[in-house]
Amino acid sequence: MPPLRPIALLVSAGVMAGCAVGPDYHRPDAPLSNRYVGHACLEQCPGATPTDLVAWWEGFGDPLLTALISKALEQNLDLAQASARVTQARAGLGAANAALLPSGNVNGQAARAYQSLETPLGQVLNSTPGYDRYANAYEVNLNASWEADVFGGLRRGREAALAEYQASQAGVAATRLAIAAQTADAYITVRGLQARLDIASRQVNTQQALLEKVLLLHAKGLNATYQVHQTEGALSQVQATVPVLQAGLEAAMNALDVMLGTPPGTHRSQLATAAHIPVAPQLQTMGTPADLLRRRPDLIVAERRLAAANARIGEAIAEYYPKFSLGALLGSATSVSAGHLFTGGASQSAGLLGLRWRLFDFGRINAQIDQAKGQEAENLAAYRQSVLRATEDVENALSSLVNRQTQATTLTGGEASLSQARVSSFIAYQKGTASLIDVLHADETMLQASDARAQARTESALAAVALFKSLGGGWQPWDVTVTSR
Repeated sequence: MPPLRPIALLVSAGVMAGCAVGPDYHRPDAPLSNRYVGHACLEQCPGATPTDLVAWWEGFGDPLLTALISKALEQNLDLAQASARVTQARAGLGAANAALLPSGNVNGQAARAYQSLETPLGQVLNSTPGYDRYANAYEVNLNASWEADVFGGLRRGREAALAEYQASQAGVAATRLAIAAQTADAYITVRGLQARLDIASRQVNTQQALLEKVLLLHAKGLNATYQVHQTEGALSQVQATVPVLQAGLEAAMNALDVMLGTPPGTHRSQLATAAHIPVAPQLQTMGTPADLLRRRPDLIVAERRLAAANARIGEAIAEYYPKFSLGALLGSATSVSAGHLFTGGASQSAGLLGLRWRLFDFGRINAQIDQAKGQEAENLAAYRQSVLRATEDVENALSSLVNRQTQATTLTGGEASLSQARVSSFIAYQKGTASLIDVLHADETMLQASDARAQARTESALAAVALFKSLGGGWQPWDVTVTSR
């Protein structure tokens, strides 16, 4: 027993010290500015109603949009997959926690044997007086074992499992944000295409009315045949835009149904009645680029994966060092009868102090460490790249929102002026002071302005959704804290 004391003291000292080999994790610095470049421009374009980032879709003031996003967050199949990945990561964390604890099991057996007399052993035993060819054996044991995590390899593995679990949780949040944004995009696209279809339909009616008047004047000999053909051609051009817009509308409705986890066509009747294009709300506060580190779940995913890779380095380094384990057995065994189990004479016990050291395997350990360091370097570069991409998303969304809102405001005023110009040109045509070309040109210009205004309003709402998503809106962030011990 004395030779085991130094090893036992080493195990105890290592456990009490709680040391863990490998680098401790520190969140890396991110290259971020103090303020968004486009923040000042955003103040010049206030939205309809103020909203916050947690439930930004409510700021659009469209109950159907809010209801559809809520349903998508309950039924979307991408979100179901992300939730399943959390379950898997939670199981991995549970296994890592269990590795730090002692393990035990109970096993028992009852056996009855019949010895052949035709074998050499049977012939020898048969020559023994009172030999019984039948034999019974009964045994019940309690086994326990524990690996002492002297150098922290198991604890580093637990750190990695915890970081991966937190990454999977943030992954669910990232999926929720994407689902909310994609649902809003599909809904806004539907409303935008419905508005453009309405404009096209009204223009078709206008062109048909114009054709009737031209035909009437032609019948009276007041205009030439080519003017009739010009009007008919302009009508055909407007009519040709309708099926293209209709196809786009049906595709957007189908996409919305898939986002809701339902077959295409399920919500078509609910969306059949056209409604106004949602107006982008005013964002109460944007925060700073540094806030993205805790608001953007995709950045949290990248940072937690970096932490996991850092912990895997320590887990690999721990293979340099010996591993100590303790084992014990307590049980009862008898070959007489089951009734003799758990009697004093049938008791048995054993103790074990184990040592495992990959002393001649350092080449493989070096390769594993290099691999872990390479993975950590890759994740570090990916994290920093993700931060830069996140700020790029915000700046692009800010620029798009401001410019699209400016475009929509300008086109609204221009559309009103062109509508008056079209009426004036047709009156002048009836009086003979303007040509049919002037009327057709006024119609075409007004159609283009109306359609452009509807597209600008759609793009403005879509840019607002992109801004909310890029800022990490749509969830309540949680603080991630991790220790190296």
